[in-house]
Amino acid sequence: MRSRAGAFAGGRSCSTCLSWPQSRRHFGKGECTMRAEGNHPGGFGSRRASSLETRMSRLMRYRNMPEQKTLRRAQNAKRQGKAPTTQAGEFVREEIEHVREGKHGARNTKQAIAIGLSKARRAGVKLKPPRRGETSERTRKSAERAYRAGQSAKRKERSARRSRAAARALKREPKRAASRTALSRQARSAAARRRRSAS
Repeated sequence: MRSRAGAFAGGRSCSTCLSWPQSRRHFGKGECTMRAEGNHPGGFGSRRASSLETRMSRLMRYRNMPEQKTLRRAQNAKRQGKAPTTQAGEFVREEIEHVREGKHGARNTKQAIAIGLSKARRAGVKLKPPRRGETSERTRKSAERAYRAGQSAKRKERSARRSRAAARALKREPKRAASRTALSRQARSAAARRRRSAS
């Protein structure tokens, strides 16, 4: 077994087990032939693979990604010519369901809705950010960042540490933000604001 420094100085790692080459059979292969033959080497490579699998499972748990069924519903709404607000409603619905299921909480109903709208913008829904004066500057800039991220072809991966921190913070929040009473109160107050702005 080569030393760790020698392994890194060697060739490419096996794409399946991430162990570094022990023989020429390992080089340039899509899959490790030793693994297929049942005499795969242990040691540093196998430990590295198991730790990577653990990290990936944690990352997927904390990554704030919309579910496939939500994306399909939003795409169907877009094909039917529905407004971006209707498409974004599918992501808000997903967040409300997550709070009700106990996956995370929300400080209030507004926060749960804001998370859903941010997800929608990052997923590519053409929901324009609010104009100046409609909301706080911090909220408006956050919406602009999410909108730019969703409309750009180049997607930037979010930091795993930030994702974990956000998930832990939401876990501590209460679940009552998604109750029928809270949603009803939010709908009534939003309707009252629309009436005041229209008059």
